[in-house]
Amino acid sequence: MEKMSYYAFVAAVIATGLAFLLYVGYALSGLRAARMQTAGNGWGPRTGTLGLVVEPRTATFGRYGSILGWLAFGFLSAWLVFRTLATGHGPFANMYEFSVAFAWGILGAYYWFERSYHQRILGLVALPIALAMMIYAATIPSTIEPLVPALQNNLLLTVHVAVAIVAYGSFSIAFGAAILFLIQPAGGRWGLPKPAVLDEIGYKAVVVGFPFLAATLVLGAIWADVAWGSYWSWDPKETASLVTWLIYATYLHARVIRGWTGTRAAILLLIGFGATLFTYFGNYFFGGLHSYAGLG
Repeated sequence: MEKMSYYAFVAAVIATGLAFLLYVGYALSGLRAARMQTAGNGWGPRTGTLGLVVEPRTATFGRYGSILGWLAFGFLSAWLVFRTLATGHGPFANMYEFSVAFAWGILGAYYWFERSYHQRILGLVALPIALAMMIYAATIPSTIEPLVPALQNNLLLTVHVAVAIVAYGSFSIAFGAAILFLIQPAGGRWGLPKPAVLDEIGYKAVVVGFPFLAATLVLGAIWADVAWGSYWSWDPKETASLVTWLIYATYLHARVIRGWTGTRAAILLLIGFGATLFTYFGNYFFGGLHSYAGLG
């Protein structure tokens, strides 16, 4: 089963990379069609208001990109199953397993939003993040080792990390929407989704991820009491997770209560995702109770 999980992982990397290239082709083809259309109408693209024209070839790029992306998600789902059978527990015990699962969460969140909003341009940000997580996973140890005592709770290991993956995947989509919002030129969209759509996607992604991050903190506290005898120890990674939650709480408060939208909201989403990555990669520089990660 370990070998099957490896094959599924490699297939997912290849499928994700090809899907990303097809999304690049989708964007370039759509912009080229827009240039040709505007030239035919007698005005050039120098106004900066170039949109994305989905001609048949452009649609083909996008359709096959989505098919390959769904295949990548399927391969990573198979990896989860094979790795679980190989280890005998949820595949979330070290940074290799968590990184692959993180990529799975990003792809799952992205394709849910693509299906809801039909904005494939978002894949130009989401898929590279997922691919980077898989490439990172390929560089660190993937050997199956016995669980350290603190991790020997199969139920909490699986549920605690699974809800974190949903949160992190959703925040990745919010980050992608914020990036696309901020790079739009003042005079036009360059084929990007409308700012209001990107703002809504970012907000909806946080609405999905925020309660899962809260559940991560609560389940982590319960597990900490079981494993270490205390619900909260101000462990560096615990604290970083709490700070991340507070940043997204601030974003939701600012948007819902204060009416923050647009650039200010997008900047908060960038800060939140930066905190998410800081928390995630904290095993490289945090000490404390969360220092195990299979990186030694």
